[in-house]
Amino acid sequence: MNKPNPNTPATDRTRLDKWLWAARFYKHRSLATEAVEGGKVQLNGIRVKPAKDVKIGDRVEIQLAEARFVLTVTGIAEKRGSASVAQGLYTETEESRSAREAQREERRFVTTPGDDLHGRPTKRDRRLIGRVKGSF
Repeated sequence: MNKPNPNTPATDRTRLDKWLWAARFYKHRSLATEAVEGGKVQLNGIRVKPAKDVKIGDRVEIQLAEARFVLTVTGIAEKRGSASVAQGLYTETEESRSAREAQREERRFVTTPGDDLHGRPTKRDRRLIGRVKGSF
């Protein structure tokens, strides 16, 4: 007798927070739930609750830090599997992929504020700061 695959659910839909966790966008299911409740995840362009059902063909938009993912659901999983299984649950749109690449290239050439500062101000810097503060 063949055993059923534990990664394949009996139905063709599952909760949004479970799917996000199984697709490895969030490390814990509670983090996925918080993201959905916080408006970081949209299903078919609409802000939904974590218990909303996801089915194959749905469009999921995820905002993770500075990155934005626009995905099409291609598979359903109730349990978290390996990374290769998780990647089979969705396909990322070409626009989303190119936008993330452009944003990554942009960040490479931009310096972050405070990069030129190294530790405490020197005695000379403190005198300059004192002159500036005293002039106002």
